[in-house]
Amino acid sequence: MTDMDGVLIREGHLIPGADEFIRRLRSKDRPFLVLTNNSIYTPHDLSARLTNLGIPLPEEHIWTSALATAQFLDDQRPGGTAYVIGEAGLTTALYDVGYTLSEADPDYVVLGETRAYSIDAITRAIRLVTNGARFIATNPDATGPTPEGPQPACGAVAALITKATGVEPYFVGKPNPLMMREGLNKIQAHSEVTAMIGDRMDTDVLCGIEAGLETFLVLSGVTQADEIDRFPFRPSRIVKSIADLVDVV
Repeated sequence: MTDMDGVLIREGHLIPGADEFIRRLRSKDRPFLVLTNNSIYTPHDLSARLTNLGIPLPEEHIWTSALATAQFLDDQRPGGTAYVIGEAGLTTALYDVGYTLSEADPDYVVLGETRAYSIDAITRAIRLVTNGARFIATNPDATGPTPEGPQPACGAVAALITKATGVEPYFVGKPNPLMMREGLNKIQAHSEVTAMIGDRMDTDVLCGIEAGLETFLVLSGVTQADEIDRFPFRPSRIVKSIADLVDVV
């Protein structure tokens, strides 16, 4: 299991060694998934994006918080209805499991990532949650990276809705180990022989630990070396980048 942003790519560029790491996994026929909390894109979109950057990767090797959220809702309430704030990655995943998108008394309000949050959509979500819709969010990330700097992400908007309604969402994505367990089931892997590679202590490493996986922190993304000791848990191993793990495969 490996995170994408900060591990394989950063700000639209390939991190050196990422292409060789994925090639090594595929050549040795290792079961693996690339995980991302970003729910904007479909696996097809992400596959094309990675391929363009030099990492040919079939869609079946990509697992997003949108797919995990759709799987969770399908398990909880098959054929349900949802009011969605999000983009194609999330709406397509929900359609694919048989969900109907609706503003009229939906079973769930589902909050994901979007390039531009609409105050009208957020207001509608607040009213629906106040009236009894269950509140689900794809991930708790408060900000997302852009070339210009951080921008508000799903967790920040979820906090706004919670402040207005008094209702906390259920976050499906990392660090919820649910996303990891669904991923393990997808590739038919066992936690005892699986590792999680990530660039964030608060999501990737925490999720891996709670799912019972070996954890690798790369210092090519969000968490820096001087921040690690602030956390009450530690990864199994710390490396500079994914290039240091090519020979481990």
